Amino acid sequence: MQTNFTAEQLRDPAIEVSNKILRTCVHCGMCTATCPTFLLRGDELDSPRGRIYLIKDMLESGRPATQEVVKHVDRCLSCLSCMTTCPSGVNYMHLIDHARTYIEQTYTRPWHEKLLRGALRVILPVPSRMRLALKATALVRPLAGLLPRKGMFFQRVRAMFDLAPRHIPATSSVETPQVHPAIGTRRARVALLAGCAQQVLSPSINEATIRLLNRMGVEVVVAKGAGCCGALTHHMGLHDPAVASVRANVRAWTQEIERDGLDAIVVNASGCGTTVKDYGFMLRHEPDAAQAARVSALACDITEYLTRLGYVATRPPSGLTVAYHAACSLQHGQKITNEPKALLAKAGFRVAVPHEAHICCGSAGTYNIMQPEFAGALRERKLANLEAVQPDLIAAGNIGCITQLSGRKPVVHTVELLDWMAGGPEPAGLPRSV
Repeated sequence: MQTNFTAEQLRDPAIEVSNKILRTCVHCGMCTATCPTFLLRGDELDSPRGRIYLIKDMLESGRPATQEVVKHVDRCLSCLSCMTTCPSGVNYMHLIDHARTYIEQTYTRPWHEKLLRGALRVILPVPSRMRLALKATALVRPLAGLLPRKGMFFQRVRAMFDLAPRHIPATSSVETPQVHPAIGTRRARVALLAGCAQQVLSPSINEATIRLLNRMGVEVVVAKGAGCCGALTHHMGLHDPAVASVRANVRAWTQEIERDGLDAIVVNASGCGTTVKDYGFMLRHEPDAAQAARVSALACDITEYLTRLGYVATRPPSGLTVAYHAACSLQHGQKITNEPKALLAKAGFRVAVPHEAHICCGSAGTYNIMQPEFAGALRERKLANLEAVQPDLIAAGNIGCITQLSGRKPVVHTVELLDWMAGGPEPAGLPRSV
């Protein structure tokens, strides 16, 4: 693709990167075949190729983002399926992230949208605030039926009520900064990203991760000062808050590296993992660029790390059929496709892969709140494909997907099933016990 940025524009490091990405695109349109929003609407502007044209025009002109551009960029899930499909290697992730930052810097959103986005930014990355917000939601839930059904604002509020769990798990003790020692001889030392929303919605995921790793001889550190990975604000185009989160994590993990070394930084929420693996790029012009690159190099998904360690099940097969849902951030963002399925099979489960496994479930961070119509359609499409393989339960490696798909079949994090089959407790909500 030919671009026409001025020499002055190209002095901006973000424009320089986007220019190289744009020039990689050859207009082939193969990305449209795997883009969820294009599959739903058939609108070229709701495809990666269409959005690339809109972004190119917006950035080259240097003008503020228009309502039309914002509409179609906001509809992008950042599922990155297009990057898996693209034969030219277009780094759509970095391009759409730059576009979102530019939009937030140049476009004035309606007051009600700014209010909602601001609330999500303030609440979701902080577990104590999120827990309080969910308790407040439970109190006013009986009034949700009185909300008007028309109007995007009310649709978004209704989506928040629908997604909020009716039961809020008790606060777990494992996520406070501490060291969880290895059982027996220590064979490795890792840091665990405790996360933010996941701590509140499903603390059992971190508990299972720590138990399993400890039994495998791995010391697990929850580092002081580490918190939200920054993905939520980053994908909302909020550059400064996102980078602040990234810097805090890089500092916290660098201290642990210097204190006693780290063999890995384990992440059990794949949406977070994709972002942590990109820290080196995000801070490439910062003073701590080298430390950020080192953190990115150490980051790995829990299934990557368990495969590396040589996971072994100790219980007899459960007889359960598991439909494996491949989170987009894992299969497209991190290119991890075989490890989770192989581990589940090794643990004795019958693993079923649904039709359209490459298509997003509609979660995508805050997408299922901000774009409820698209998210709802993708959820139903995904659940129909998962249920078609007649599973006993669904396994996934991302808390957003687990929340999005819950309600019909039991949905359990992959690591909880692996921990169970290696001596841990049975995850809650399974259809039957062995």
